[in-house]
Amino acid sequence: MIDWPIGISTGCFYEKSIFDCLEAIMSNGFSILEISSALQHLNYHDRGMVQSVAKTIKELGMEAYSFHAPFSDDIDIAALDEAHYERSVNEIMLAIEAASILNTRYFLLHPGPSRESRQAENEYYQRMTRVSEAIKKMARQCKKLGMLLILENMLPHLLFSSPKDILWIIGSVEETNIGICLDTGHAFLSDELYAIAHKFAGHTQLIHAHDNYGKHDDHLPPGKGRIDWKYFLREAAESGFNGGLIIELNKGDKSTEKILEEARHSRALMREILREIELTLPPISGE
Repeated sequence: MIDWPIGISTGCFYEKSIFDCLEAIMSNGFSILEISSALQHLNYHDRGMVQSVAKTIKELGMEAYSFHAPFSDDIDIAALDEAHYERSVNEIMLAIEAASILNTRYFLLHPGPSRESRQAENEYYQRMTRVSEAIKKMARQCKKLGMLLILENMLPHLLFSSPKDILWIIGSVEETNIGICLDTGHAFLSDELYAIAHKFAGHTQLIHAHDNYGKHDDHLPPGKGRIDWKYFLREAAESGFNGGLIIELNKGDKSTEKILEEARHSRALMREILREIELTLPPISGE
């Protein structure tokens, strides 16, 4: 049975306080959340604030399903400069503590820096090793706190964005509480969306659902761009995926109400497609 939970990222509203959007999200029928770590949205440095957010989410009957690690030009767990590397790792570790207070299942991390970076082959492998060492430490901490660490496939121009890099990093980590968040928009821009579900088979725990026209990371509602959602979701189902879908939209100049309307339509579209797929999938052996 295909019964994947469908939630929404509070990153759709990252410019405002998380307290200002939780009730609106709940009243639109969303109980599954991915929490954005944008400091103006949720200051994860402030333990008291994080505890207050956790209390509010619980009172509203919602779940902090996943927590998106901070990302910026200043955070680079592949940095060769020791001071920059240590600052970056420490910042992510602080966010892991906040995610545990929110009782999240998944801590989602970009495996590479958020700015374009090109370097010689020998430096590439040095930076890959740095990432691997950082993620080993983070995976151990996530395991201690009862969370899965998941790595997101990034935009194609960014370092360590390819499936082979992500799979290499996962293979280098001794802990088993590590998986993948498959970002549909990023994979579509990389021209590998319809194959990536099978490449990541057995590792994908979460899907970021958003659309684009194949040129820019528009974060459009599913169905408003060029992604063939029926084809992709069928590939995901056939690859054995059985996790959650998180709708991740670009707010732009749209109101909270408009974004939530788009999110509801996206959820309805995906549920309709998943019902159609379920009716056409072959029965499980032995049934």
